[in-house]
Amino acid sequence: MTTFVPISPSIKQQLLLELCERLEDAVFILDANLRYMSVNAAYEAMIGFEEPFMIGRPLGIYAAEFLSEKERSILQDISNRLDDDGFYENNFSLLNRYGRTLNCHISYRRIYVDETVYYVGMVRDISSVVEDQQQVAHLLNHNQLTGLPNRKVFLSQTNDVLMDSFQEVVIIRVNIDRYRILINNLGQDNVDALIKEFVARINGLELNQLLCFSHLGGDDFGLLFEFTDAHMVRHELDSLMHMCERPFVLNSTSIYLQISVGVSYYPKDGNQLSSLLNKAEKALQYAKEHGGDDVWWYNDELNCPSIDSMQLETELREAIVAKQFIAYYQPKVALDTGVITGFEALVRWQHPTRGLLQPKDFIEAIIKHKLSFDLFRQMAFQIAEQLCTWESMNFTQHVCINADAAEFSHPEFFDFVSNLFTQYSIQPHQLHIEVTESSLMLRHASVKQQLIALKALGVCLALDDFGTGYASLSYLQEYPFDFIKIDKSFIDKIVDNRTQSAIVKAILDLAIALDMSAIAEGIETEQQRDLLLQMGCKYGQGYWFGRPICADIATKMLRHSSLPNTDLN
Repeated sequence: MTTFVPISPSIKQQLLLELCERLEDAVFILDANLRYMSVNAAYEAMIGFEEPFMIGRPLGIYAAEFLSEKERSILQDISNRLDDDGFYENNFSLLNRYGRTLNCHISYRRIYVDETVYYVGMVRDISSVVEDQQQVAHLLNHNQLTGLPNRKVFLSQTNDVLMDSFQEVVIIRVNIDRYRILINNLGQDNVDALIKEFVARINGLELNQLLCFSHLGGDDFGLLFEFTDAHMVRHELDSLMHMCERPFVLNSTSIYLQISVGVSYYPKDGNQLSSLLNKAEKALQYAKEHGGDDVWWYNDELNCPSIDSMQLETELREAIVAKQFIAYYQPKVALDTGVITGFEALVRWQHPTRGLLQPKDFIEAIIKHKLSFDLFRQMAFQIAEQLCTWESMNFTQHVCINADAAEFSHPEFFDFVSNLFTQYSIQPHQLHIEVTESSLMLRHASVKQQLIALKALGVCLALDDFGTGYASLSYLQEYPFDFIKIDKSFIDKIVDNRTQSAIVKAILDLAIALDMSAIAEGIETEQQRDLLLQMGCKYGQGYWFGRPICADIATKMLRHSSLPNTDLN
């Protein structure tokens, strides 16, 4: 059995000294006047000064007159607490010799040795802990995608402003229109890139009196303003809307984002945060339900339950099942002879109690309740049957049917169209599909693929409302259109307005250069028809030749046509 030998005071002192030198925490000893007497290696590394330089210097390294007011205040607090309690502990930021700011936890203790006062301090670098805490706090309070304050922060700041403000506080809700369609066709990663650019643009506007710009999630944003008069925010709203008129570029493709905006403000719309947010949301939803791309201010009429809207949805679904939607046919003619060359199919709703309804009465609700493809199917079946009927009467015709992004995005769209030609005795070139520029505005890949596939099938493709969008020329290059339709807005003033006349002539020349046909829409006078003929336009449609009519009357028009029919292709 070995003999236990107690440690000698000298060895103990040497071991403790060695331990102090090897500690990762910084340790230092001060005299009664808070002047350095000794520091360990960790303290030297942390603060950036070696022990010989520090010995005899005050705690702040330099004399008090060279320190900032904040530093002098901290040192005075340390001195007072040590005098009173003999102990001091705190977290604070320390700027070292190299200009690096360290987040530290520091503690001091008063110790007496032979009635002499010493202060032993210990400093621990907690920068990584503080950074982690800051990161967690940031994640809890900011949207991870955009870095903007999240809903919690928006609610907190808005509530604080409402409690203290003597001005009018404006709450604005912003949504990106067709957000789900964007995701379905572009993918989440690409949409995230668009969202980041969208946020960067809004930040770049430097909106006046903006107190908080928050990302509430997805395509949902909140903005908080404070004005002496809430209506002064209209200028900022105009800036938001105008910002969206410029395309966003994604993978070298231009994409146009439209937004819906809802506005409420204190004190007119209430003084409670929950009520103001709810009213801004109602205004936002109203703007979205009416086509989007608009700003809507809350009013009390929006506070009523939308029973009519719920009833309309029910009736629309019943109408789909009961096949109440019918095709009306507007003739397309050869301008020089007036001979019918084809028809455009336009939807009507034969409502059981309200009579024949125009698209303006229901088409927005069709889109809102995602019934577009069901309506397209019903119209396409009718058109195919009518083409077969006319074929049996020796009237070989074509009919144009309109389609938009909602139909093209449906997974069954192409198969449905291709199956029409096996179910009915019609040729693919007898079915023309018209696509509006607004449907192409997203420029999503699926639309392009669908159009190419339809073109390969033999279906004729038209770009409708040509000239009213933002990038018509690029559409003609990118998509396989057979003909373009010149929008009515250009035809209305073609006789008296030289600019409009020049635009139409340029479109016709472009069609010729691209080996496409062109059709002028909305011809309502003989003068318009004559001028279009002079410009070289061969085909047109409009009230001058005939309004949309039911199938029976369209058949009578064909029977009374004295010249053989022609086609555009």
